[in-house]
Amino acid sequence: MFRPVSMVRLDAIVLERDQSKVLRDLGNLGVIQLTRTRPEPDCASLAARDLAQWDRVRARAADLRQSLGIAPLPEEPEVKEISLARAEEGLQSIEEKASALLEHRRRLVQRQKELTALCDQVSCYSGLDLPLGASDRFRFLHFVTGSLPEEKLAGLEKEAGEKVALLPAALRKGRRSLVAITTLEDASALQQVLERAGFQHEALPAEPETTVESFSEEKAGEREETAVELERVAGSLRELTEEAAGALHELERGADVECRLLEEARKCSRTEAAVMLSGWLPADNMAHLEERIREKTGGRYAVRATPPDASSEEEVPVLLRHSRLLRPFEMLVSNYGFPSYGELEPTLFVALSYIVMFGMMFGDAGHGAVLAACGLFALLKSPSAKVRDFGLLLLFGGSSSIIFGAIYGSVFGIAFFKHYALWHDPLEGDPMQLMYLAIGFGMVMISLGLVLNMVNRFQRGDVIGGLLGRFGVMGLIFYWGALFLVIAGPAVRSRGLMLIAVLLLLGVPILAWAIKEPLEHILRRKASHEGAEGGMAAALIESLVGAFEGVLGYLANTISFVRLAAYAMSHAALLVAAFVLAKELEGLPLGSVWGVVVIILGNMIAIVLEGIIASVQALRLEYYEFFGKFFSGSGQPFKPFRLFSEDRSPAP
Repeated sequence: MFRPVSMVRLDAIVLERDQSKVLRDLGNLGVIQLTRTRPEPDCASLAARDLAQWDRVRARAADLRQSLGIAPLPEEPEVKEISLARAEEGLQSIEEKASALLEHRRRLVQRQKELTALCDQVSCYSGLDLPLGASDRFRFLHFVTGSLPEEKLAGLEKEAGEKVALLPAALRKGRRSLVAITTLEDASALQQVLERAGFQHEALPAEPETTVESFSEEKAGEREETAVELERVAGSLRELTEEAAGALHELERGADVECRLLEEARKCSRTEAAVMLSGWLPADNMAHLEERIREKTGGRYAVRATPPDASSEEEVPVLLRHSRLLRPFEMLVSNYGFPSYGELEPTLFVALSYIVMFGMMFGDAGHGAVLAACGLFALLKSPSAKVRDFGLLLLFGGSSSIIFGAIYGSVFGIAFFKHYALWHDPLEGDPMQLMYLAIGFGMVMISLGLVLNMVNRFQRGDVIGGLLGRFGVMGLIFYWGALFLVIAGPAVRSRGLMLIAVLLLLGVPILAWAIKEPLEHILRRKASHEGAEGGMAAALIESLVGAFEGVLGYLANTISFVRLAAYAMSHAALLVAAFVLAKELEGLPLGSVWGVVVIILGNMIAIVLEGIIASVQALRLEYYEFFGKFFSGSGQPFKPFRLFSEDRSPAP
């Protein structure tokens, strides 16, 4: 519970012919994170070539599936193994059947668009029986087609004169389609008149011996024929889709699996006949994994499992494994970072402290009940594991708010319930009591962080850091010594022991902080028999700056927990403000109705706004005031090799 899952390093040697079977089985199990060794260049280039070929097959299958409008299917726990030659042959067969139909459909769609555009172009002039290509047939007449603003038509008719014939046509989007006819001699004058009227030229299709009406009928008929042919092609494509969907999904999924296998195979070192697989896995999965390797290879294998070595430079991946109740808080920890392997794992402490801090700031039984109900709904109804975890987090936070609401006597801010408070409302009584309580909680959190840091340091063999560090034994002495002097200062002073107490409880820890870096510098130099990085002066300056930061940091960290009381008061104040505003509205018409609306809105704002603030502030105290004492967050998460998503991987 307080440590990441114990890991072991696996080195397995199998025959080259068994590699694919073993890798496929490891991917199905999803319990090992394979690590890169040093493959031979020829083998690496061979794997890269195979990977490129399978990747092209996967891309072609995906493109063809999308072209045929086939939706991707969910991952299946079993995929048939298929050779590259068979995959390319099957894919080519489907492509040959589909390519002609897809190309024919593309041309039909393009022709349908062209016909629609032509029909739309001439539809404005329907009813005029206008000949198309007239300008090429008449030696003395000049035809102009286009449109102008509707309001300009009357002025154009007056200005054009008797030598111009204007044939108004359909009105579209405020513009009147128009045919203007004049003699060739008057074409230039007509052009000037049209420009002044805002005329826009629109060239009609040039179809000799054809009128607008006959052209429209011809193209409309062709468009209907195209639509019929397009429907026939669509039917053929639907038949092909139904016939090829299963095979296409199998090809795409098989290619994807082969790509993943080859990506992992590139991490392996090999000879002509054998392959070595290396990686990390949870220690409790080792026996089962070896049994599976034995089964897949027929006993032709060699396995070595070794626990992590502190002297090794390879970083051990970290796996956190918790019960269903703690998993949402594991999410909060992992958002900050993962512990290094061997570090104490703080999820349980985060769960307890986060729930308490959230409830303290968001203490209202009614609001807590709303959050708990939303969390319970998400927990029971959502198919997503992440949403269910978030729902459980809401349920815990809401339950804590209900408890603190009973302590404060707050239920939607209604004054009646304050008489039944187990303590009192945050705004009533002496506010310093709540602040002292918040600071006391902060002292416990900071002290716990110091203890966890000492455990981590001593376990890693960092005795100097555990004893003399700012967050080590001397840090704990300084912190509790300062608290003791603040609380019991008058009693110590009355006995004349203040100077001795200050020197022992504050001076000695500060001196220890100041000599920590120089002492480590000397030890590093002796261990390496060479000049350590940096000099003694730099180490001394670093220690002095660290000591100064330590003094200020403990004060700031402790005072930071006052926000627990401050946000509890602001939450209560927001509800009080809603009821005060509702009371002010009583004198207005329908004042009681508006008052209820204001109270409801005030509670809704408090639930959303204060809920977000409380959750963020509680998380801030966890990350900065608690984690900062002991938690590095530099660990690398365990990422096992999986052929399928976690929800669909076959159970071991």
